[in-house]
Amino acid sequence: MSLRDDLAVHNERVKLFAGFLNALGLGLIGFAVIRPLTDSGTSVSLLTGVWGAVGLVLHLIAHYIMGMLRKEAAE
Repeated sequence: MSLRDDLAVHNERVKLFAGFLNALGLGLIGFAVIRPLTDSGTSVSLLTGVWGAVGLVLHLIAHYIMGMLRKEAAE
């Protein structure tokens, strides 16, 4: 397998993992927003903030992981 193939495989794995964390984070943020609206309309609690914060952290980690993409070495 060539170096180019190894690079492509690495980058795809990084993108898949970052996409997974991003989807998970955005799902938690959505849960934090939608759940209080469906429960009683206005009951926002500390737990709502925790779910939103955890989702935001996962989203930010996904952005950080995308920075681990590799470029081809210039020859």
